[in-house]
Amino acid sequence: MSNLQFLWFLLIGVLFSGFFFLEGFDFGIGMAVRFFAKNRDERDTIIQTIGPHWDGNEVWLITAGGAMFASFPMWYASLFSGYYIVLFLILVALIFRGVSFEFRANMQTDQWRNFWEWAATIGSFCAAFLFGMMFTSMIQGVPMDSQGNIFGAFTTYVNWFSLVGGVAVSLLCFIHGLNFIRLKTSGELRDRAQKWSKVLYPVLLAGEVVFVILLMMYTDFFSRKPISTWSILVALVIFTLAAWWGAQARHDWVSFISSGLSLISVVVLIFNGLFPRVMIATTNAKSILIKDASSSPYTLHLMTILTFSILPIVLIYFVWSYWVFYKRLKSPAAAKE
Repeated sequence: MSNLQFLWFLLIGVLFSGFFFLEGFDFGIGMAVRFFAKNRDERDTIIQTIGPHWDGNEVWLITAGGAMFASFPMWYASLFSGYYIVLFLILVALIFRGVSFEFRANMQTDQWRNFWEWAATIGSFCAAFLFGMMFTSMIQGVPMDSQGNIFGAFTTYVNWFSLVGGVAVSLLCFIHGLNFIRLKTSGELRDRAQKWSKVLYPVLLAGEVVFVILLMMYTDFFSRKPISTWSILVALVIFTLAAWWGAQARHDWVSFISSGLSLISVVVLIFNGLFPRVMIATTNAKSILIKDASSSPYTLHLMTILTFSILPIVLIYFVWSYWVFYKRLKSPAAAKE
């Protein structure tokens, strides 16, 4: 394995980490539209918290997919063909979630406005759930041949481990969204988000315990890399406890950063367990390795130069956009006083 191959494996992990950190609270806000907000004014307010950012945050996913296609075409081909239906459903969920914000704002009747609010909630939940289900299904090992073709049955994708993974990622995103509401609003919405967080964190911790048990049963992470796997899981629990403490003590930034780091820890856990593979086969000899899945050295070299030339500009734009819209929004009741 060359240094460039290792670098691009890390960069794809970084891109997915950025996606789940940023788009994670977008998914959480989307789920909160109908589950958390009590009236139209509150729904307007919580949607406004991500209004300037949600479409930009999705760029991280597009970039991760494009980077995977260019740097590891065999990984891209195997994953996207083997998980075609799951990825198609994710795309449908993302489309419904995206257009719902625009259509809702232009609906003239309560019936259609409610329809698109439910589209935002269901689309956000389904996208987060399917992402979690796909990645936890992938790390179990899938039936594939020596060419990287996946021959999966229904239970390859939908089983106890993948379902728990989907629920865990959805809950992490929802809590991350609540923490963003606490960070971006004041008054009733902030107080209610804090109360919900206090209740949900014990549920999340219990879910993490179940996830660890199933991780032991369904993957080879503990047998191949016990020290790094346990270290990442301990970090995941610490970040969850820190976010819970932040909810108890009304330290909004601590909760938000910690819940985001919890999502990043899940990505790190997956990429750590994959290494030096990119796809895990049920027959280990047929797993796809990083060194066999990558593009040519020239392609990786050219991509590296372009990436590190453009990346600072993109990061500056993201920081600037969040800085411009950093102020809190008042809860509707507070705005009327």
